[in-house]
Amino acid sequence: MLNSASLRLRLLAGAALTVAIASPAFAAATPTDATPPAATPPVATPTAAAPSATDPAPTDPATADPADQTGLGDIVVTATKRETNLQKTPIAINVLSSQALTDRHVQSLYDLADGAVPSLRVATFEARQSALTIGIRGIVPLDANQPAREQGVGVYIDGVYLGRQHGLNAALFDVDRIEVLKGPQGTLFGRNTEGGALSIVTKGPSGKWGGSATGGIANYGGYNGALRLDLPEVYGVALKLDGVVQYQGATTKNPLVGQTGFNYYDRRGFKATARVHPISGMTADFSYDNGYDSNSPFYSQLLNVNPNGCVAGAQSAASACKLPGTNYTTLTGSVKPVPSQVVVNGTSRMKTADIGVPQQPSIDKTHGFTSNIRWNVAPEIELRSITAWRGVNATQYDNSGGYHRVPVVAAGCTGTACNFSRYSLADLHQNQFSQEFQAVGTVGQFDYVAGLYYFNEHISDDAATPNSLAFNSTLSTISVLDPCTGSGGFGSQPGCRSIDRASEVHSKSYAGYGQVTWNPTDTIHLTAGGRYTRDEKQGVLHYSRNLNYDTATTAQLTAAGYKPLDASWNRFNPMATLAYDASDSVHLYAKYATGYRAGGASSRTSNYQTFNPEDVKSYEIGAKTDFWGHRARLNLAGYIMDRKNSQVDISSIQTTASGSFNNLVTINAPGITKIRGIEADLTVQPVTGLTLTAGYAYTYTKIPPVLIASTGVYQNFYIVFTPRNAANGSIDYTVPVSDMDLKFHLDGNYSQATQTFDQYATKNDAAFIANARLALANIHVAGSNAVTISAWVRNLFDKQYVFRRDPSNSLPGSPTTSTTSGSISNVLGDYGNFNAPRTYGMEASVKF
Repeated sequence: MLNSASLRLRLLAGAALTVAIASPAFAAATPTDATPPAATPPVATPTAAAPSATDPAPTDPATADPADQTGLGDIVVTATKRETNLQKTPIAINVLSSQALTDRHVQSLYDLADGAVPSLRVATFEARQSALTIGIRGIVPLDANQPAREQGVGVYIDGVYLGRQHGLNAALFDVDRIEVLKGPQGTLFGRNTEGGALSIVTKGPSGKWGGSATGGIANYGGYNGALRLDLPEVYGVALKLDGVVQYQGATTKNPLVGQTGFNYYDRRGFKATARVHPISGMTADFSYDNGYDSNSPFYSQLLNVNPNGCVAGAQSAASACKLPGTNYTTLTGSVKPVPSQVVVNGTSRMKTADIGVPQQPSIDKTHGFTSNIRWNVAPEIELRSITAWRGVNATQYDNSGGYHRVPVVAAGCTGTACNFSRYSLADLHQNQFSQEFQAVGTVGQFDYVAGLYYFNEHISDDAATPNSLAFNSTLSTISVLDPCTGSGGFGSQPGCRSIDRASEVHSKSYAGYGQVTWNPTDTIHLTAGGRYTRDEKQGVLHYSRNLNYDTATTAQLTAAGYKPLDASWNRFNPMATLAYDASDSVHLYAKYATGYRAGGASSRTSNYQTFNPEDVKSYEIGAKTDFWGHRARLNLAGYIMDRKNSQVDISSIQTTASGSFNNLVTINAPGITKIRGIEADLTVQPVTGLTLTAGYAYTYTKIPPVLIASTGVYQNFYIVFTPRNAANGSIDYTVPVSDMDLKFHLDGNYSQATQTFDQYATKNDAAFIANARLALANIHVAGSNAVTISAWVRNLFDKQYVFRRDPSNSLPGSPTTSTTSGSISNVLGDYGNFNAPRTYGMEASVKF
């Protein structure tokens, strides 16, 4: 554990390095007669960018002349709602360019889970690819896929906020860049941006004929294709069309004939964008997109059996067999032997599941319409309007565990006691509307941004968890249950399910914000801003614990303690920044920022228990430097974040009309959650054509222990998927070959082991993943057309690690009535998911 003194030393060391860089001696060591760099993006680095989607399409770095790449070019970002140079923007930002995404063969946001940005964490919810958990700087919500719960990092596409983490793993269209804005962004971006924002910027129409076509094949039967058409402007309208397909067969086979395997996906999407100039100075973009993602979960393996040595008797005799938040004195029941058909494997990824299970693909469908209008009214002001209707429909079929999770079956079982293989079925339907007005401009020494924002969202969901398989009484044979009636009179087939829970939520958010930067001199920049937000939520439970709340009696609802959600919250989030340009190549800043995540209610509880927002304050210092004749760039940041009312999930006894149950309840942890970190990003171009990058993030997190009221025990909680240390690096080298370019890319990404669940100290594995690409570019055929042929590989060394480890099935059951006696009858072992295996393929693309 890092104490405060050690932390201060680390931050002081970072500050000392910042001062050293800014010193005259350092500046003197930097060549002053170097040839000014061309304003060209780097050859291949995760920090290349271009103008926003509403501006003409930039020149693709792949077609740039290597002879012009004599230094690290300027990187344009829109983190402050205006186009600025990354090195002069006082925000910690990483930018993934379109070339960087191509080099890493990134097809969806989940492909960034290997650590493309050390402080950015991307993970699946459970083993499912239908919903992604995205975190920055230790703000990583565990279960934001419930309708009345929110994300901690805002995800935006062309300025439009996406309200749900469902559908985030859809195929990416023609992306210009992905900006990772680190630290609270509550002033300009709003609620649910405690950790930062992930801003995806796509390429818009240019009004000139052009485009590209890409096709590729890969192992596991994979293939991908993309077609991009940029049509000439006709009658004042420029049109751009994008289509994409991506497919990968299962990487773990399902032995049950006709059923879907594991880690499979089949994605496709279409987007059309029209650009018009209705009057002088006005640009209006109208786009429609539609995505389809058919996928299956990662396979959940049984990693061990009874690792904590649970046995019946005094709990003190099995000290490791202790469920967090409890103080059992006695353990009852017995640990059942594992049937012979079950494979225990905690060391390697299984290529074929041990037991075949009924499973069909989960389906995510996304759609959206966006209107993005900009009007340069005068030199001092540009007015903007961003209007969007979006929606996602997700249907989940997750049977990834087989016998590797409860219920555990014993020999001699009869009837439903022989059933196993929990089939997790869930549906979510979401529609959102958002409207934002912005005014951006400069008046004298003042740069300003002001805006109004409105967001309206409607979500409904339901879930059922029937069993799909059954043993016979001797555990010698396995049969598939009837999909309609086999699991205790119900099953997995629509219309036959017994709904465990269902809810519906309406959310509205209103905000007004402003930010002003005063530039009293050419070197000093003072920024102040604030945002006022009002959030409103109304929600209801339709089902819980198989009780229909719409038809339940008053006595039944009273027994459950149920109240509909009807809550509102108001927040004012200020920020202030002092930036100092120590020289043309050294930029320093100190920043204070705030953010918050809205409150809500947990649909996993029988009383629809509410929880309040959580708030974060951040203090940050940073330095952005260029040196060695603009052939090297080093950016540093150190920050302290304090989060109040952290939303955590606890196991709690709840009484309902049909008895007592243990539910997962969301509460606000008392005290202050501490998050501390240091980040560094280095880019070096030692010789023309060679670019080296390195990144590092140190993140310390600590949630104060929480008193569990039902047991009287203090319990530790953890921030998930947040490694203490994470680092990456890459090598990009371009060699001219005749009139073509041979390009080589290699990146390596390391992250320390992290917790998977906020209630358990158990960690998943540390990881090191490398990716590579070799391309022959600028092959000229048929006149001016440029062809690129490439070979790529992800997880180059086929490293295997458990990215998600669940210890809940290796510990005593949660209390339902007694808090002194715990049952071990369902103890089996830890189960978890290995990362994807090595994938590789070839691609060909042509520009026209």
